[in-house]
Amino acid sequence: MSFETAKAYIESKGLGENILVFDVSSATVQLAAVAVGCAENQIVKSLTFKVEDKPVMILCAGDTKISNSKYKQFFHVKANMLSFEEVHNLIGHDVGGVCPFGINEGVKVYLDESIKRFETVYPACGSSNSAVRMTIPQLEATSGFAEWIDVTQIKE
Repeated sequence: MSFETAKAYIESKGLGENILVFDVSSATVQLAAVAVGCAENQIVKSLTFKVEDKPVMILCAGDTKISNSKYKQFFHVKANMLSFEEVHNLIGHDVGGVCPFGINEGVKVYLDESIKRFETVYPACGSSNSAVRMTIPQLEATSGFAEWIDVTQIKE
């Protein structure tokens, strides 16, 4: 059902032709990069956390990880990722297909600076075998993001 919700949302924004559906899993950055045929860093990870008992989603490049110090400086709390069950209940998508499209109300979405270095990026589309090809302006226009933030670092 998540895929259908995300798909309907993307189609309502006029970007239905950008939806990619695969015969293989795209549930991880590595699998998604193979399925899409792009570099891992162009895959947009949708990381979900709790801040003051409210869900937040941070969209970041596939080659990054959360910097605990940057996260704490911005949110003023320690990074506390949602559990699999919380992701399903609070966000509206399951792990492996989490994206900002067609999510539950009340989820605050942030875009991390790490994705600004790409012309085209690939967030998931609500399932573990889908993605959406987007430019950064398209992602800004469709994600309902609150603001750009800098809370990641490149994985070593």
